[in-house]
Amino acid sequence: MRRNILIILIAALPLSGFSQSLFDKFEDLDEVTSVVVNKSMFNLLAKIDVEVNDPEARDFMDIASSLKSLKVFTTENKKIGDDMRASVNSYLKSSQMEELMRVKDKDANVKFYIKQGRDDDHVSELLMLVTDLNEVEADGRKIETVLLSLTGDIDLNKINSLTKKMNLPEELNRAGKKE
Repeated sequence: MRRNILIILIAALPLSGFSQSLFDKFEDLDEVTSVVVNKSMFNLLAKIDVEVNDPEARDFMDIASSLKSLKVFTTENKKIGDDMRASVNSYLKSSQMEELMRVKDKDANVKFYIKQGRDDDHVSELLMLVTDLNEVEADGRKIETVLLSLTGDIDLNKINSLTKKMNLPEELNRAGKKE
């Protein structure tokens, strides 16, 4: 019996860090710009002394202290963008994420996915994939694809503060409003 449990645990171990290792492959590619913020940095941000009377700053500090990681990968390379899309699709098949919303227009396709957290107002992971971007430039590079992964104990009611303070895509504000 113990042997069977051990075999199951060993088999499941790679799945527990699946999203991390699956998307981390993009971090070392020359044609990918990556931003990775880990728990230690969020803990540091949460310790910054903020004015108690500023509810937006307090919300940001509450969110920061509950986050584990933020990863953002952008590329102008269509082939790498296709690989990002395939990696997300592969991850979605093996995870418990649900599509929260999608936005498609002439400028981009945006998809948001969440993994349910401790209650209806919290998620443990927020995943955003933006593809087919038109006319978006950063540092002289035309961005084709953006992949964002946010993990932790995320309060959807406070996500607006995070998007403003960290200059994250404004579409995340809509993600906090379940329809």
